[in-house]
Amino acid sequence: MFNSYLSSLLSPASAGARLSLLQVSVTGILWGTTGVVVQVVAGSTGLGALAIGFYRLAVAAVVLLLIGVPAGKRIGAAFRAAPVAVIAAGVGLASYQALYFLAVRLGGVSIATVVSLGIAPVLLSAWETLHTRQRPGTPSIIASAAAIAGLVLIAGATTGPGVTAAAGLGLLAAIGSGVVYAASTGLSRHTTQGMEPLTLTTLSCTVGAVAILPLAAVEGLTFTPRLTPIALLLYAGAITTALAYALFYTGLRRLSGSVAVVVTLLEPLTAALLAVLLIDEPLGTMTIVGGLLLLGAVATLYLNAGPATEQPAIPAASERG
Repeated sequence: MFNSYLSSLLSPASAGARLSLLQVSVTGILWGTTGVVVQVVAGSTGLGALAIGFYRLAVAAVVLLLIGVPAGKRIGAAFRAAPVAVIAAGVGLASYQALYFLAVRLGGVSIATVVSLGIAPVLLSAWETLHTRQRPGTPSIIASAAAIAGLVLIAGATTGPGVTAAAGLGLLAAIGSGVVYAASTGLSRHTTQGMEPLTLTTLSCTVGAVAILPLAAVEGLTFTPRLTPIALLLYAGAITTALAYALFYTGLRRLSGSVAVVVTLLEPLTAALLAVLLIDEPLGTMTIVGGLLLLGAVATLYLNAGPATEQPAIPAASERG
């Protein structure tokens, strides 16, 4: 029995599944740095959440378009094949990012990340259960329960007795971000089956930047250029967006939406640790225990990753009924 289990762990199919989990895990860690970046940039420039979101997406779009110049025709063809899905993915990206950044500014890094990411796996798991009419596997249930318990502990540790009106609005923004993120992740998984990950990332960031530009312009895009905020905005666009979403969409091809979102719960753990280390947000015993539960959830998913199989490509928009 041990030899059979060992063979399954070392099989090419299982290796592919674990590579996908690794890609999505790295994504979660990179995303976990964005909350602190938002706070530091906003504090040093006075930019609002929408403006920072625009700069992040604009930098990512420029980087990806430069990388994808040789594949320009394929990018255009991919957009023409599924324009509604691509626009929806881009608008979704801009929306949940803007809501998340707003939640960070109003309620703090930890609570914004915990709430926005905590809602998503519950919604996606429920949707997949209803859609497939199949009970999720025991490892997924255990991992989801551990992750949600961890999030509850972190949330409890990052909320104080005197909740202000701004904090309440931040909580609502975080909830909205989580709902939009869950819907966008489900859509992205469907779209990725017929589109190269880098192409989808390029289109999503470009559409997202265009979609958020009018609101960001009203909020205000000008700031005094200094090395630190410019470097952080470039990092946010090139690394936490262009690279991270390319990894995310690549890993998403071999994972269910709910599993991918549970793994990216590494984001709130990373965000909480960085908030403590860099901007002096508190980290208590409950947060530490919650973080350990999150890591346990990721480890459970990693050890129980089944053989990965490529999903059939979705037909072009013109071929659908």
